Amino acid sequence: MKKFLKKLDKIAKDTNLFLRKLLSNKNNKNYLVQPMKYGVFSGGKRFRSAIIVNTGKIFNINYKKLIIIGAAVECIHSYSLIHDDLPSMDNDDLRRGKLATHKKFNEFTAILAGNSLLTLAFEILSDKNLKLTSKIKNELIKTLAIYSGFSGLAGGQYFDLTFENKKISKKKIIDMQINKTGKLFAFCCESIGIIKGLNYKKRNMLKTIGLEIGLLFQITDDLIDYKGDTKIVGKPTRRDKNKGKQTLINFMGYNKTLIFVNNLKKKITINIKKYGIKSDDLLQSVEFILNRKF
Repeated sequence: MKKFLKKLDKIAKDTNLFLRKLLSNKNNKNYLVQPMKYGVFSGGKRFRSAIIVNTGKIFNINYKKLIIIGAAVECIHSYSLIHDDLPSMDNDDLRRGKLATHKKFNEFTAILAGNSLLTLAFEILSDKNLKLTSKIKNELIKTLAIYSGFSGLAGGQYFDLTFENKKISKKKIIDMQINKTGKLFAFCCESIGIIKGLNYKKRNMLKTIGLEIGLLFQITDDLIDYKGDTKIVGKPTRRDKNKGKQTLINFMGYNKTLIFVNNLKKKITINIKKYGIKSDDLLQSVEFILNRKF
């Protein structure tokens, strides 16, 4: 795992380097550039970028291309966190031990900085520095747009907020979490199928792995909120229960959720192993999700 963590650190550094160079070329006199930087460089592990790199490794995709696509996804993720912390949504003052963007600046600045990171993702994918054909770029942009919008991340966030303090079925909770978190991970894996021009069945296999990795990541987040250390997590824990969030833990209890997670992990592992020895880093990514503390 130490070797894997070094690889993870390198991917994070390379993703950050790309984003720093990109944002340094923007007009710093623009009032939104600084809050954009604050939001995107808030100390994240760049795990979505790592999933792209580790899936791409299976198919021998050029590392630089993977980092560029990873940077685009991390912009989407950062935008979603900035908006998630807003008073009208989860109303969190802290993010990874730092003031949330709307507390560091103000609400309207946070909203606009988040919006700007969202659009920056598509600017990255359409840029000439990403050496892919226009057809592939168009498909990447279309897929990421779908998975980020009302039928993906944004739609999942809507139901996450709508379901608060309501009695919701297990299926609806899982569907909500797949949209809120799973769809972006689905893109991370499916994007490789798009680049390789795989047929629908093979591309859908990658999408399914991504969806399940995302679900695993979200449930692990919920477990961390339930039993995690506030100092390590970087924000108050037990927030889900206090807010009446509908999670599998609230639905069926902590121990049954652990059983669900372990069964999900086994299913993901079986599917990833079908890709052979080159899938080792992707397998370790799954282990990393379960072992993380924040």
